Amino acid sequence: MSTTLITDGTERTLLENMLDFNREALIETARGLSETNARRRLVPSLTTSISLLKHAAGAERIWFQRFWAGLEESECDGYSKRDEGTFAVAEDESLDDVIAEFERASQRSREIAARFDLDDTKDNPREGKVSMRWTLLLMIQEFARHAGHGDILREQIEAPHQKST
Repeated sequence: MSTTLITDGTERTLLENMLDFNREALIETARGLSETNARRRLVPSLTTSISLLKHAAGAERIWFQRFWAGLEESECDGYSKRDEGTFAVAEDESLDDVIAEFERASQRSREIAARFDLDDTKDNPREGKVSMRWTLLLMIQEFARHAGHGDILREQIEAPHQKST
């Protein structure tokens, strides 16, 4: 999927397009990496190229499946607790598996979001009253930030080994 950036249209169109654009940007930071490089720990946190995608799939489920659709954790298509478990990638999961998982979660989020108006609100225990508009903006911000993380990881992975002088 290649998302074309839309710069004019309704607010809903622009928000959804920017979210899809950032989803795709995040995927592209990892696509084509070897399984070993996708799992390389280059920072002290749990952040790796593959774990960023796993975390993003979890964020999709937390906000759209759990919060907006009101599904129980057992009804979601994967991990959906608000904790560091969203970064956990099983040894038998490939990068392609995790990309596909994120794409499935994103599609389900699109379907759930379409059932709500931008001004629809729900009460959230942590954030208070939130609107669908706010949720879309949150996801845009979340995935843009993580795409930046992914860009830096990719640069570190692909950088030629240089000796400092």
